[in-house]
Amino acid sequence: MNTMRLIPSSRSLARVLCNVALAGAVALSAIAQPTPAMQPGQPPGGPGGGGARGVGRGPVAPIVVGPAATVPAAVAIPRPTDAEIAQANRALSKFLSSDSTAEALVAKYPGLIAVQAPRANFAATYTQTQQRMGARHEGFVERAKQGNIDLLFNGDSITDFWGTTGKAVFDKNFGAMKVANFAISGDRTEGLLWGLKNGEGQGFSPKTIMLMIGTNNTGTGNSPALQAASGPEIAEGVGAVVMEMRKDFPNAKILLLAIFPRGADPTDANRQKNEAANKLIAKLHDGQHVFFMDIGPKFLGAGGTLAREIMPDLLHPSEKGYEIWAAAVKDKLAELMK
Repeated sequence: MNTMRLIPSSRSLARVLCNVALAGAVALSAIAQPTPAMQPGQPPGGPGGGGARGVGRGPVAPIVVGPAATVPAAVAIPRPTDAEIAQANRALSKFLSSDSTAEALVAKYPGLIAVQAPRANFAATYTQTQQRMGARHEGFVERAKQGNIDLLFNGDSITDFWGTTGKAVFDKNFGAMKVANFAISGDRTEGLLWGLKNGEGQGFSPKTIMLMIGTNNTGTGNSPALQAASGPEIAEGVGAVVMEMRKDFPNAKILLLAIFPRGADPTDANRQKNEAANKLIAKLHDGQHVFFMDIGPKFLGAGGTLAREIMPDLLHPSEKGYEIWAAAVKDKLAELMK
């Protein structure tokens, strides 16, 4: 790592700190937190206990962030070593000591300005989310033990609702197959990772998996233990899920879908996060075990607009949306099932 160049003391302190902060190199206190966003399967006011429609709210168990999962190199966020952080802090301290105003500011507020390690990424941990607590998870474990599953669907409510909004479309296109759907409304990458490691990824050997996960990671819902993840952090979480599935199901072929578009148009902040993640997870395609497919454009109109006819809440597909989905993937799934 090259040593940080010292900025001449004649340059204004405000401009220096602005430039460094914009580059993401320093941490400043009192940074505003993002407003929680409504997530798939989540009614206004926050997610219910299981996230699925018709599930009552009950006592909510606390979420404890679990251990880190392995992330594929293709989507890993570059992170500095401890030695590099120390080197950067020495350079920053040297600069600050050359400016009396800056020196006084740091003396008054110790720790206000410092180069810090990037935050831990909760999206790439084995964390039991509220959605993977209780009957849904336990039912998936029992179904896994029974085996006889050729095609596995997994993800969040967008996939979960193949059993409700998309049921007629599912029956028409996939009803004759041996399919299990382990998606849970409201879940995130870390919850899916935990589920796979705790019984949902053992006991059977699917031929093919259709996976889409990550849109819930854009916000925190009403769970303070969870992060609103950036696009690269979501990509790490999706990559970790793919690695876990490769370990649990070494013979399966994974159809990895790009996260679907959401929001009315391309200016939607959460859509932009998902698009950033999609650009990264596309690198996981290897043509042998992982097959990346982006069908998002099929849902969009002119200028990238998303019609409520396709996704009534600008998030979950209508029956017509599921028809578009099925038409886009059924031939590829048939090919991968051979």
